[in-house]
Amino acid sequence: MINLSTGPSHCASTFREDWIEGLATAYARTVRRVPGAFGVVRRNAPHPGKVAVVIGGGSGHYPAFAGLVGPGLADAAAIGDVFASPSAEQVYRTARAADSGAGVLFSYGNYAGDVMHFGLAARRLAAEGVETRTVIVTDDVASGPAPVEGARVDPSRDRRGVAGDFFVFKVAGAAAERGDDLEGVARAAQHANAMTRTFGAAFAGCTLPGASEPLFTVNEGTMELGMGIHGEPGLRATKRLNAVELADELVDNLLPELPQTADGRVAVLLNGLGRTKYEELFACYRHVHRRLLDAGLRPHRPEVGEFVTSFDMAGLSLSVMVLDDELADLYDAPCDTPAFRSLPAPSTDAVAHDVRPAIDEHAAEQPDSARPSGEDLPVTAALQAALELVTANEEELGRLDAVAGDGDHGIGIVRGLRAAVATARSTEPSHAKPGSPSAVGTTLLSAGLALADASGGASGALYGALLTESGAGLIRAARTGQQQVTPLLLADAVDGAFDAIVELGGARVGEKTLLDALDPFRKELHHQSGTGTGTDLVTAWSAAASVATRAAADTAGLTPARGRAARMGNLGYGHPDAGAASLALILTAVGESLTACR
Repeated sequence: MINLSTGPSHCASTFREDWIEGLATAYARTVRRVPGAFGVVRRNAPHPGKVAVVIGGGSGHYPAFAGLVGPGLADAAAIGDVFASPSAEQVYRTARAADSGAGVLFSYGNYAGDVMHFGLAARRLAAEGVETRTVIVTDDVASGPAPVEGARVDPSRDRRGVAGDFFVFKVAGAAAERGDDLEGVARAAQHANAMTRTFGAAFAGCTLPGASEPLFTVNEGTMELGMGIHGEPGLRATKRLNAVELADELVDNLLPELPQTADGRVAVLLNGLGRTKYEELFACYRHVHRRLLDAGLRPHRPEVGEFVTSFDMAGLSLSVMVLDDELADLYDAPCDTPAFRSLPAPSTDAVAHDVRPAIDEHAAEQPDSARPSGEDLPVTAALQAALELVTANEEELGRLDAVAGDGDHGIGIVRGLRAAVATARSTEPSHAKPGSPSAVGTTLLSAGLALADASGGASGALYGALLTESGAGLIRAARTGQQQVTPLLLADAVDGAFDAIVELGGARVGEKTLLDALDPFRKELHHQSGTGTGTDLVTAWSAAASVATRAAADTAGLTPARGRAARMGNLGYGHPDAGAASLALILTAVGESLTACR
């Protein structure tokens, strides 16, 4: 891939905008940009009376997801930053651009950030009267918790979505194209997911735009079996295998997992992860095909190529979908997208490209828009202090996140806080009563929305909820006549944010997440507000922040039980949780800012 680190300094920060605009320009005959969003829709969308199939996920996986938009496949794709989910706002705008009134089917891989942001968008659409259904892809047999004797793996919760995405999207798109209603499209997609299994292997890691070193590495002379497309840990490492040995590993790991087949028909996809040459893929597929035949299976229209990649990761995966008559008909149906066509392309007459002004989510990251000001009001000053402290610890947060994930936590939180500061700086002065519950709540609400949109990923959704729900709690209090932000008022608002994060993320205290720092923080705030000594807000906050900081450090003694970190098992022990650590930094910085303003 192009080494963006040697180019202009802004290249990495504008990477998503650059490649989406380039795709829409190159394939204007098939797709167009979603106005004001990082998404694409099929050129003639919305199609009257047709269910809109909306897919999406992070950049770095092309052809997934934007390359699979077009007639017969997806109607639209919302795109996040590299290896990060699109924000709820981006998903919402993209879905709105595709919706024709017949409803929206969302489909995406089973990753925490995608689940939360698409879920938030679905809630917003429902509130506006748009009916939605969701099918989460869970095809990766190498993911989920380590097997426990007597316990059954729940694929709907525990397995990742990888290259099997393609099969589910293709079936859903074909069902929508033939005129099925929303329930019918969702049923077909769910059936495809239930019939699909994937297993993969990686030979070398990938390098993100602007980075000089790989995000993760695979030891020389070895390969990782079952590694995820963001570098999530695999099942085990083994010596480097040749094509025959690798084909055996892929097939041997899939056969026991496949649903029963009536007549042996299976759709087969041998997927390259980004750096593996097509010739190598074909050499491996030769032996895969033979093994499937030996197992009594009949490969139906096999595909070999790149469908769900991981930038320049070296490796491949094998996906198999067990077919019945309906799935076979839907899989065979024609489609025309930038990356995949089941029939020769239609007329290639030039189509005028609908160029719209693109939003610049990185505007908030420029020095002028996040520059400290002596005139900053309390919320902006506090967020600015949090930005500065988190930025100083960005590398360490990335290191903690890399223990079990993709190492982008520090980058994402800094990006989100920059946007939050810029939004707060423009919002807070416009309120008639600065420092009041209404003013503080309104500023936090706006800043939280900006943070979630700019940061993306699971952390962006959670921190966005922390700010927005806290702000909403203060706004509700102001409506009851509250005139001052007290420790008790703030503690109640944080309680509301805590509940929202639990509902949104599905985690519980003790599962090694930011909740393990947020829960003791809110409890100490309540304790301080109820001491009867007239504790002021600054004292109460500082005491609660100290408790949260100790609790964050104590997460080193917890074993992760949620998200990709859960795959680490005991290997995750001994390292503080990145989310809890960043929350402690933010709470500490806010306390110091409040002290300075006293």
